[in-house]
Amino acid sequence: MAHNAAWRPRSGDIPDSSGVYFFRDASDRVIYVGKAKSLRHRVPNYFGLGLHPRTVAMVSEAARVEWIVTANEVEALQLEVTMIKKYRPRFNVRYRDDKSYPYLAVTLDEEVPRAMVVRGKKRKGVKYYGPFAHAYAIRDTLDLLIRVFPIRTSRPGVFERAKRSGRPCLLYDIGRCSGPCVGAVTPEEYRKHVEDFCAFMDGAHEPVIRRLQAEMTAAAEALQFEQAARIRDQLAAVGRVIERQQMVTERPEDLDVIAFSGDELEASFQVFFVRRGRVTGRKGFIVDKVEDLDPPELLASFLENLYGDPDGPTGTDVPKEILVPVVPANEEVMLEWLAMLRGTKVAIRVPERGAKRKLLATVEDNAREGFSQSRLKRASDFAARSRALNELKDHLGLDEAPLRIECYDISNLGTTDVVGSMVVFEDALPRKSDYRKFKMRTVEGQDDVASMGEMIQRRFQRYLDEVGKEKDRASRFSYRPGLVVIDGGKGQLNRAVEVLADLGLSDIPVASLAKRFEEVYRPGEPEPRIIPRGSEALYLLQRIRDEAHRFAVGYQRTKRTPRMTSSLLDKLPGVGDVRKKALVRHFGSVKGLLRAAPDDIALVPGIGRSLAGRIYNALHGLELDTEREAG
Repeated sequence: MAHNAAWRPRSGDIPDSSGVYFFRDASDRVIYVGKAKSLRHRVPNYFGLGLHPRTVAMVSEAARVEWIVTANEVEALQLEVTMIKKYRPRFNVRYRDDKSYPYLAVTLDEEVPRAMVVRGKKRKGVKYYGPFAHAYAIRDTLDLLIRVFPIRTSRPGVFERAKRSGRPCLLYDIGRCSGPCVGAVTPEEYRKHVEDFCAFMDGAHEPVIRRLQAEMTAAAEALQFEQAARIRDQLAAVGRVIERQQMVTERPEDLDVIAFSGDELEASFQVFFVRRGRVTGRKGFIVDKVEDLDPPELLASFLENLYGDPDGPTGTDVPKEILVPVVPANEEVMLEWLAMLRGTKVAIRVPERGAKRKLLATVEDNAREGFSQSRLKRASDFAARSRALNELKDHLGLDEAPLRIECYDISNLGTTDVVGSMVVFEDALPRKSDYRKFKMRTVEGQDDVASMGEMIQRRFQRYLDEVGKEKDRASRFSYRPGLVVIDGGKGQLNRAVEVLADLGLSDIPVASLAKRFEEVYRPGEPEPRIIPRGSEALYLLQRIRDEAHRFAVGYQRTKRTPRMTSSLLDKLPGVGDVRKKALVRHFGSVKGLLRAAPDDIALVPGIGRSLAGRIYNALHGLELDTEREAG
């Protein structure tokens, strides 16, 4: 099939040099980003014969194509990575973690670094180890290591409270922390503990073992048998940690092992991270194959995603060697780019025999298992979601299945803090990045119908303002829903329809879901549409409605809480503005004050023991009263 787009550029107008090209739709959103050694040779291919259906769909939705010329292919690759991260085009391959993997993190950016278990986005100044398959594996490892390297694991609030009171927490008493909060260890000694901990996690085991053995021998010779026994226990803890990190290569080398398995719709990637010859972590990804890529091209795309953003949730540092099942596309360019990121030469190898071949085979088995699990989940989820959307289309009399559904809800507490929520489901799944909160600007008092009208007017006026506007990155408001769901009765539904008609958007389908009998109303129809209970369509509407209500109530509570806690402090006996500010400044928040004991409150300047006791008693009594009133 040939695609003869009216906006197709002439070949002579396209530069014959390397660069990055962008396809944009009618709303000026970037929907696809690609790179090419020669833009003149690559871009016209999108308008030829025999194109993949996904490519045809992309070109059909596009309204124009533009490009940026680069000096060479490596610059084009780097720019492509940057642009995909910036625009997140819908027709580029999309990667997602098959689960949120935990890391062991050391906060080197803090004055007193802390070791902890974390998930999600990485931050600069923090050193990460892993990822691990389970959080309990990190906690077990950490529990063993802080016996040898007593660095703090306490939360900031616990640390600051101990620092103010001069009393260390329980971890210090049982020998699991060196007590930096109370000056039991000098900053230099504590920093040495942190450095030794990080060196051990980086694989430098032998220096630690030799040091502990020497200290144990010296203690025994000095007849300090209790000290020698403690060091012996530390050596045993170190040994257990080392045993958990299985040696998988003949030499202590650093490498990543990558394998994948999939079909024409998606693929499962597995990455094993090997440091100093031991597997220190693993990670899995599920890839939505929006583009038609062969295995070498898919692997090249994955490498760009994995190493292009080392601080991102899916990123990692570039190792010296990468083991893969096939040679990636544009291998020379990829190697040059990876070397630029690492600062030294990087090798990409397909192992044929030996320990590395066995290791790759293990990772391939994990990739196949991950794909099998994902395919089973996809089959059930996709079938149920498709059925729900098609049932909804039939029950509501829509022209097509609503792939994007927006639901609106109003929440208030009497006549105060009236707020609204907009939640979005795409392909019957929540798209939380598109959720929005609204604080009413023009409506006074409790008027849900008027509030709904204001929210709909603001959202869709923003849509009209965004359509066709030149912009670097598409606003979430520039997307057009296939269905608008109103959480409320006929009054709110009719007001939403009136607002859309005034904006010239009466063609956007609208329905409301009343809470009492789960009745679904369409505009102009006196009787509700009957959607069978237990059907996928009604279940989907209920999920969307409940999510909108949850989001609105959560926002309303965040606005209400500061006023309630402020009034809580206003009622404290003997506490004026100066003392109130001193209390909040000392404990950081009202919540911190509520957790404080009378002795802690007495440490605040201007608060004695007698007043601290009265404040404590009154505060906790008032807290209970406020909860009853709120309930």
